[in-house]
Amino acid sequence: MLLGTLSYKTKQFFVVLIKLSIVVGAFYFIYKKLTDNEYLDFNDFTRFLSENESFSAKNITFLIILSVFNWFFEIVKWKTLVDSIKKISFKNALEQTLGSLTASLITPNRIGEYGAKAAYYTKTFRNRIALLNLVGNMIQMTVTVLFGIAGLIFFKLNYNLDINYLKVSRFLFIILFVVVLSFFGAKHKTTFKIKGNTLQKIIHFIIYLPKTVLVKGFLLSVIRYAIFSFQFYFLLTIFGVNVHYSNAMIVITSMYLLASIIPSIFIFDVVIKGSVAVYLFSIVGVNELTVLCIVTLMWLLNFVIPSVFGSYYVLNFNLPKR
Repeated sequence: MLLGTLSYKTKQFFVVLIKLSIVVGAFYFIYKKLTDNEYLDFNDFTRFLSENESFSAKNITFLIILSVFNWFFEIVKWKTLVDSIKKISFKNALEQTLGSLTASLITPNRIGEYGAKAAYYTKTFRNRIALLNLVGNMIQMTVTVLFGIAGLIFFKLNYNLDINYLKVSRFLFIILFVVVLSFFGAKHKTTFKIKGNTLQKIIHFIIYLPKTVLVKGFLLSVIRYAIFSFQFYFLLTIFGVNVHYSNAMIVITSMYLLASIIPSIFIFDVVIKGSVAVYLFSIVGVNELTVLCIVTLMWLLNFVIPSVFGSYYVLNFNLPKR
């Protein structure tokens, strides 16, 4: 009896320790990224904002509202995906989305999000939850690629952009290969096997998801993309960049595509987007400090602030009951 009690208390102690480590680690990396950014000095960043009269309380409120809607549609998308195997409430989807964001903040390419979301479910559901998270990310990436390709085409037609067509075509070939393989595997029951048929199971799981779920997920991803890309454009106008919306979207969509195909530790996502954005916007005549400040603000609004709220859910996380 004593051993059982001791084991339970030890288990609970490690759970609390892990939760605290995730939250403290996330806040530490956010702090380091803001204070030790080699591309943008924090003092320059704060001075740039304070000296800009357009960066008013009204505009800040509007920017925060856009971020709220951005994550609202992401939460709805996650609920839509999970509902295909297990009904959950909006509150559950909110907790899992923001909690997993905090847990994944310092992991390469947000890989920690898969384990964090799966941890909210019993062992029976965990593999499928991880696959649903993969589906959600694939849908969002598809939207980014579609808009990004259109943006790059118009960018190339209007500006002198140096594109490595070999790398871009290789990336697009991989996406096309996965789509064709998925279709072929579902229609013809291929015997393509990797480690006990794992790949085929993943492909079949994705293909056999209800089409309405995939369509809703795609539409919600498009809405999210429209929101945060408009948010970027709105920040450009706040900081006095005189550019038409259509021209700005050419650069913004190209930037998100190029930044998304570069592997990175997620905490440095702001650095990658910053360097890509500086290069692209320099072609259209936007100065480096303005671009870096906008990218940093986008990071703060859409990832740092939600992760702060997500830390509450991490600290209050409990292992699911059987």
